Amino acid sequence: MSIDEKLRERALAEGFSAVGITRPDAVPELAGRLAAFVADGRHGDMGWMEERMGWRGDPAALWPEARSVIMLAELYTPEHDPMAVVGQAERGAISVYAQNRDYHDIVKKRLKRVGRWLIEEAGAETEIKVFVDTAPVMEKPLAQAAGLGWQGKHTNLLSRELGNWFFLGAIFTTLELPVDAPGRENCGSCTACLDVCPTDAFPAPFQLDARRCISYLTIEHKGPVDEDLRPALGNRIYGCDDCLAVCPWNKFAAEAREVRYLARDDFAAPMLADLATLDDAAFREKFSGSPIKRIGRNRFLRNVSYAMGNSGDARHVPRLQELAREDDPVLAEAAQWAIGRLT
Repeated sequence: MSIDEKLRERALAEGFSAVGITRPDAVPELAGRLAAFVADGRHGDMGWMEERMGWRGDPAALWPEARSVIMLAELYTPEHDPMAVVGQAERGAISVYAQNRDYHDIVKKRLKRVGRWLIEEAGAETEIKVFVDTAPVMEKPLAQAAGLGWQGKHTNLLSRELGNWFFLGAIFTTLELPVDAPGRENCGSCTACLDVCPTDAFPAPFQLDARRCISYLTIEHKGPVDEDLRPALGNRIYGCDDCLAVCPWNKFAAEAREVRYLARDDFAAPMLADLATLDDAAFREKFSGSPIKRIGRNRFLRNVSYAMGNSGDARHVPRLQELAREDDPVLAEAAQWAIGRLT
């Protein structure tokens, strides 16, 4: 058995769902696409994207010694309908990927185990670096180049076998490995993901304007959300799954094997009234080990305030009045806006 065949076998045994191999320079058009995205301002206030554009646009520049990129997919397919909570105004909608443990920690440990095995198998002179969404690596284009699927019209990666509920991890290595054929686009005439977007965040198929994306607005964006967009947030308080959830390819998706991705009861559809009472200590305790913790209590309650304002339930007003007196001006303004919607 060749080393790449052993690698695939080992990665699947570690819990990954698919493996593909490509070269760091496999997507030469990436730099131009990224530059256009940033030039149009579609990255919003994610300044780190512009600052590290040289590395993001050219994976080979990130680590010049690398000869192969191993891309791995790990399923987090939900057991429940992620759209069901969106219609429940008294509850908050949290993106499926954040309804339990932080995937960064889980995937990175798996990558390191596979990487250590590869060094043992190929020899100590082999070097590796592992990446999980925290370094300037454009995982989705590399994953398509490695044959794991294709970037759909919603710009997320899709697979005929996996659907689109999966995380991506990368192992860069100095080892020369045979590469896989790139994935081919199979969206056809379907526009379900574009049509469902509450904020019209897709200027065209295969293009995203982060400034209108609910995932960006509720997670990455630090300031006030544009007032024109707030009603469209509905009760989404951390991320958005609409474009993923409606994809027809999900009918082929396999179940997630990792129980730490399955929704916690208190994260699947939490009551807004309960979340609004969290002080900093309670927020940290509740979301310990969760990706939600990284946005902090005030930004999270900013999102909760918007959801309360969209709920039509005036019973939230007393708590919103308390939040409107908070020192954080963004949170206070969000609460005041919500009060105006409910009174």
